Amino acid sequence: MTNSGRPVTLRVAAAGDVHCRDSRRDELEQAFRELDGKADLMLLAGDLTSHGTPEEAQILADAARLVDLPVFAVLGNHDWHAGRSDEIVKVLEDAGITVLDRGATVHEVKGIEVGIVGTKGFVGGFPGSYLPDFGEPLLREVYAEGMAEANAIDAGLRAVAMCPVRLLVMHYSPTETTLEGEPPGIWTFLGTDRMAAPIAEHAPDLVVHGHAHAGRFEGRIGEVPVYNVSVPVMERDFWLFELTGVKQAGAAVH
Repeated sequence: MTNSGRPVTLRVAAAGDVHCRDSRRDELEQAFRELDGKADLMLLAGDLTSHGTPEEAQILADAARLVDLPVFAVLGNHDWHAGRSDEIVKVLEDAGITVLDRGATVHEVKGIEVGIVGTKGFVGGFPGSYLPDFGEPLLREVYAEGMAEANAIDAGLRAVAMCPVRLLVMHYSPTETTLEGEPPGIWTFLGTDRMAAPIAEHAPDLVVHGHAHAGRFEGRIGEVPVYNVSVPVMERDFWLFELTGVKQAGAAVH
């Protein structure tokens, strides 16, 4: 960071496991309205719907239209449940929500380029409970899917490497540190630290995930802050993170 730049505060609203359904419509719309003017962009960490239907996704789409705020989302396991993920994505994108699936994008906020990487993540386990690349083909497919997600994180963070601010949003957890509170016997199904290696290597400024409803809010991968923004964990609709960048004439540095 140089002394000639002007510090800029970026406000990032994040939530996971919003589980849209008719009974939550009014609550969700009010939560979006309350963010008006308080956030610069939003990250949604999957499980946007309760049962994976486009009708539930429409509730989120309607709420997002209430505010002038760029929204970036990934799908979670609930969103894939009914086999209608393509329809869900269309409903959300029609409302201006950017849905990332093993992808990356760059969005300018207050004159600073923000790189956003998004992917679902997957199960697979942690030390002492890994699902290995061995044995029955179906189990090896689980391993392969997890590694494909890890490779997507690596590729996405490389793609936004020159951005002054870099964010990663996912659904499953890449670290045990945000799973404390969940029964250890199910940690294998809540994520895998095979996704941690590219995070440690590229060190994004902020990582958020959901899925672990009884987990811990704050964790780390090395020096990288990781937050479990599942609504049941936060006990609020959104969490506001503040990141400081420096805007310079013709360039922005972090």
